Amino acid sequence: MQEIEFWFSIGSTYTYLTVLRMDQIQRDHGIELKLRPFSVRNIMRQMDNVPFPPSKKSKVDYMWRDIERRSIRYGFPAKVPVPYPLKEFDLANKLAILGVQEGWCAEYLKKTYVAWFQNGQEAGSNPNVTETLGSIGLNSNETLEKIESSAIQDQYETQTEIAKNKGIFGSPSFIVGDEVFWGDDRLENAIEWSSGIIEA
Repeated sequence: MQEIEFWFSIGSTYTYLTVLRMDQIQRDHGIELKLRPFSVRNIMRQMDNVPFPPSKKSKVDYMWRDIERRSIRYGFPAKVPVPYPLKEFDLANKLAILGVQEGWCAEYLKKTYVAWFQNGQEAGSNPNVTETLGSIGLNSNETLEKIESSAIQDQYETQTEIAKNKGIFGSPSFIVGDEVFWGDDRLENAIEWSSGIIEA
């Protein structure tokens, strides 16, 4: 089975589109998306890049409408606008780091994004966190205690540095070999590249 690295930050709005269709994509194309959480916010700060600041209302309005249109195309809802940017961005993503280690990241990722984009519950904050963790059979207090460890923080920082060194600057991003594909609408291109349909 071909593997494609799926680099993401919970807090990226367009990542919702990939998260909700990743199961179908993997089944249809016989691939595995390897989950790689990182801090896109850290990388953007280093690049002095604020993609959707409140001062750019037209751009922000376009983002929400674009996500709404693409959700309709894919066949799932998006009740936009949603709370943005996330107040607890790092907490949401450190949970994903732990989830990769313990094997529950995919379910957490889907459920926290559904709660955010369909129920208006901000990812990384309650009730999203406690309800999401509980729905996948985890004790929220114990799980939140785990992500306070230096090991999780170190892994989070390491993942972010790896992403930066790979040339990643946005979420979602997909890596095939040395090639970077940025954006939900580039996932199919990454799959084609991986399968040899598109070559250099």
